[in-house]
Amino acid sequence: MSQLRVTVWGENVHEHRDPSVREIYPDGMHETIAAALRDRVGEAEVRTATLDQPDQGLPAEVLDNTDVLLWWGHAAHGQVDDELVDRIQQRVLSGMGLIVLHSGHKSKIFIRLMGTTCLLEWRSNNDTELVWTVDPTHPITAGIPHPIRIEGQEMYGEQFDIPTPDELIFISSFTGGEVFRSGCTWRRGHGRVFFFSPGDQEYPVYHHPDIQQVLANGVRWAAGEPHHPRTLPAVVSQPAPRLTAADHERVTGAHE
Repeated sequence: MSQLRVTVWGENVHEHRDPSVREIYPDGMHETIAAALRDRVGEAEVRTATLDQPDQGLPAEVLDNTDVLLWWGHAAHGQVDDELVDRIQQRVLSGMGLIVLHSGHKSKIFIRLMGTTCLLEWRSNNDTELVWTVDPTHPITAGIPHPIRIEGQEMYGEQFDIPTPDELIFISSFTGGEVFRSGCTWRRGHGRVFFFSPGDQEYPVYHHPDIQQVLANGVRWAAGEPHHPRTLPAVVSQPAPRLTAADHERVTGAHE
């Protein structure tokens, strides 16, 4: 298999705006995630991109050369250009993998691909999250403890307005008794989509080794098959059928 091309897109707003977040992620959440993937994925070229860069970090030459895109956003969903969302959607339908992280559930691209509001319940109150594996045969769960324990995390709870997942990988529980479908996958066109919820900016979740391993496993899964077709089918006018109406009459008449 050729080297995977991975892009970690981060909104990079909280890191500039909030000293508490900058203390946890001095180089940005995107750089912490990217560093973990470089260590854990193996044969992968991992780049980062942010909203404040030209073309919002994803010009055509970057997006068209990305096998798996990881997306973290929260405070600036509305600033993402609709044209960029269109291009990401087309890349997913053509075979690019997409991993949507935490508050990316309200991103334009995730809502577009899901076709629902993607709303949920939440509480930012320094909860303990237990991430329970419900599909131990899935490659995303390889080497992952049952459960992952996260000391310090925002609560996400049901009901979560998403279409029924193709695969439910993880369910999380919280100190208030809430549960949440925290790891879900879907197929969209030729592309694979993985939503993984742990990762609020106020807590050092992306430094957690088990969370890093889930993301590495998710990248390998979302990349799909190395020789999978990555172009959308064209809608073209076809020539006249080889079997004509006269042929049909001869065939049906022959069997009467």
